[in-house]
Amino acid sequence: MNDAPTVHSLETGWSVDERCTNCDVARQLAPDLIGEVDGRSEITRQPRDAAEERLLYAAAFACHTRSIRPASGRLDAARDLYPLPIDDTVLFCGHNSPQTAGASSYLLRRPSGNLMMVDTPRWSEALATRFETIGPVTDVLLTHRDHAAHGRRYADRFKARLWIHEGDLDASPEADRVLRGTESVEIADGVVAQPLPGHTLGSVLYLADERYCFSGDSFYWSRSTGDVEVAESVTWYSIEELAASLARTAERLRFEWLLPGHGDRMRRPAAEMADRMRALAERARALRPRPIDFTALRW
Repeated sequence: MNDAPTVHSLETGWSVDERCTNCDVARQLAPDLIGEVDGRSEITRQPRDAAEERLLYAAAFACHTRSIRPASGRLDAARDLYPLPIDDTVLFCGHNSPQTAGASSYLLRRPSGNLMMVDTPRWSEALATRFETIGPVTDVLLTHRDHAAHGRRYADRFKARLWIHEGDLDASPEADRVLRGTESVEIADGVVAQPLPGHTLGSVLYLADERYCFSGDSFYWSRSTGDVEVAESVTWYSIEELAASLARTAERLRFEWLLPGHGDRMRRPAAEMADRMRALAERARALRPRPIDFTALRW
């Protein structure tokens, strides 16, 4: 019996088609191969080895418009490595959904062996089955209304509890657990929900083990500024309310990993992240409402 790993020939002619929405996910995963050109992602060079090709496959299977493909036009399903570990506790689900504007989602391991899903990838029975091989999913945590599209379906498939805040309840009216008000609440051992109205009325952060912050669309890491930023040009409810939320909570937030729905991920020492959050809260005080403008996002 031959147990040797399958050897794939290197695929060439990778490109990004016109459906790209400039969501930045592909550039996060393959920054040396994909860049931003005229407000959209472009392949800046072809892969030179199998490791670089794996990065392009990671980008391709995360892309919500499936815009990234080799010259053949076909993605080999056997090259789909999702979910991808971020570390020993968190996995990136990939397969971002067009129904959540291409938002990233995560699996959070708990010491019991159970998993919690934060926001959701596109719906797929095959993905759900794959996730269950890691462990039972007990909770699906929605950060806000924009990311609610597949929440009920995944929760039903896993027989899990679906969480959302009352401010965005109309986006998922059949949620099993409804968060209320603005005070933090421990929803599982080591996992805290912190309501943070601003991006939407019902936006929530989920903090785990004082190490991980799943920030939804409330704030993210910007490579262009090298700092934590708010998406001030894409705030659906109130940028002033978001500033007030940050002022109220920044001193109490403790984490190393920033894991947003949109924008880049980043790990920094907890003390540094605390300083950056205090500085973000101070900068946000000066922000005022502005028209929605996706092109102004500082990726």
